[in-house]
Amino acid sequence: MKVCYIAKVTGVVQGVYFRASAQNIAIDYSLSGYAHNLEDGSVEVMVCGDEDNVQHMLDWLHQGPEEAQVEDVSVDQTHPRDINHFSIG
Repeated sequence: MKVCYIAKVTGVVQGVYFRASAQNIAIDYSLSGYAHNLEDGSVEVMVCGDEDNVQHMLDWLHQGPEEAQVEDVSVDQTHPRDINHFSIG
């Protein structure tokens, strides 16, 4: 079953390859969505795909890449989107 979530990741998550690392993880798990920096210093990640694979990605967001210092991850389910790639911006 395809599911879709939007997560807001706070902490030291910009300038530490968080978005690029998220894209690599998403590709590994055949997920679609995006990772975007927000003006408040956080990163918003939308991830869509198979429920088990999405859960792996959501779990990864709590640690991020080695350079990141994740303080909090808030997650909300959203309607599945018809997207076939994972973008960063």
